[in-house]
Order: sequence, then structure tokens, then C-alpha cells
Amino acid sequence: MRARELGRKSVVVGDRVSLVGDVSGADGALARIVRIVERRSVLRRTADDDENTAEGRHERVVVANADQLVIVSALADPPPRTGFIDRCLVAAYDAGIEPLLCLTKADLAGPDQVVGYYAELELPYVLVRPDSDLDALRTLLAGRVSVLVGHSGVGKSTLVNRLVPDALRTVGVVSAIGRGRHTSTSAVALRLPRTPDADGDPGWIVDTPGVRSFGLAHVSAESLLHGFPDLVEGTVDCPPNCPHTPDEADCALDAWVATGKADERRLASYRRLLASRSGDADPREPERNPGDPLAGS
Repeated sequence: MRARELGRKSVVVGDRVSLVGDVSGADGALARIVRIVERRSVLRRTADDDENTAEGRHERVVVANADQLVIVSALADPPPRTGFIDRCLVAAYDAGIEPLLCLTKADLAGPDQVVGYYAELELPYVLVRPDSDLDALRTLLAGRVSVLVGHSGVGKSTLVNRLVPDALRTVGVVSAIGRGRHTSTSAVALRLPRTPDADGDPGWIVDTPGVRSFGLAHVSAESLLHGFPDLVEGTVDCPPNCPHTPDEADCALDAWVATGKADERRLASYRRLLASRSGDADPREPERNPGDPLAGS
């Protein structure tokens, strides 16, 4: 129960709170949440990119106090969507949370194209196969609160069940058109079990429902650029208040890409987000980058 003095302030997964009452955890015990400790990080998303729409003004707090955002993407069935990954990276950098790319179904396709796309970022990643052990992933999760996000059908619930066998998260199948079905319906924090050969805190994971989009209306234009660190240095020679749009003749980003200092797909993804923020792009298809061979059909 929430104490009345908390008012309309919501309590979300990851919050640290103060309780009064019976905190034994026994059946029938009743306690009240009387205080929410100040959050050290907040991961948010919106349903739309345009802050002028009702969906864009409505922020959803995904999780509080996370240390790491684990972006779960399948390498095939469904194919990887680098535009969606880009959005998650922007949200992570904006929240001050470290990103980790978890590439599942590595038995079906290789990681070279996806990894190459993010080569300039030195983005940490881990590969997961159905028959592989998860030692490398457990090492990256140890001692941290990690929130897992990803499209439906990428194997996130299967991964959670492998990490926490008692979790019993519902597992679905991928449809014939390559789209996953929603299996998780709510976010839940799960304590990772200790392993015999590891010392210290094994960490926590927060499993979230599969999402089709990750709106960024809550992210400022400046923070949006910093979600693309491989492009930031290229804006040094831009004129003051440069919008970085394709029709800005003096924008230095085109020359930056032309000289091979950044991937042109990254610039296309960034400008797509800019257009979506202003309502000039369709926010319902945010995960596909123009000309991206990784996006599938």
C-alpha cells in the first residue's frame, strides 16, 4: 500500500522505498510505502516522438535505479532492427545508464553486420545461442541492476528463464511474417541466482514487456545528438544553431560521413529521429533505417 502523503507520485520497478508496518513478508502481512528514495537513474520512453502530441507528452517510466540497459536483439527471426537499437541507446545515454547489446539466435546468423554498424561506438555486446552457456552474460550482469528491453519474439523471455529458472516467464513464438507476439505483460525485477564458481553480488535483472517502438519525446534535441557519439565531433564545423537536417546546406555532418568518419546509416537514423520529433516522419515504423540491409523486408 502507498501512504496517502505520497499523493500522486507513482512507485515503479527499481524504486527504493521506506516501509512501515509488518515487513516480515508473511501471508497477510500489511505494510505501507511512506517514502520513495531519490532515484539515481530513470529510464523513460514515450509512445510518440513528437512532444506536441498527447502520446508524446505521456512519459512512461520503464524502471528506476538501473545501472545497465540490456538491448536484446535477435540476429534472425525476426531480423535485427538497428533503428530500434539506436533509440534504446539514446534513451540509455540520456538516463545515464550503460548500454549492453545482447544478440540472441546467434545459431541462425552471424553478428558481423550488426557489430560493424556500431564499430565506432565500441558498444559492448554478447552473443547468445540456444546451446551456449551464459557465463559471459552473467559476468556483465553481476553486481548491477540491468533492465532488458527488446521487440517481441527476440527471445528475451527465454533468456530470462535461462538466467533465472524459477522466473517461469511466458515464452511465445514468432509468427510467419517475422513478428513476435507479446508474452511478458508487466515489468518484474528478478534476483539472479548465485553460481557456485562466482563470488559477490550476482545482480538483478528487470524483465519488461516486448515493445514495438521506443518513443523519445522526453529527450531534448541536444541529448538526442549525444545518443550518436560517433556524429558529435562532426558537428564542430556546423554553423550556430544548425538543425542538422538534410536540407541544411552548411551542415558538416554530410562531409563527416563522406570522409568515412561515420557510417551513413547512422546519420540517416539520426535524421530520421529528428524528423520524427517534428512530426515529419511516421513514428509507427521507427526501427527501420533507410537503406539498412539489417532491417529485413
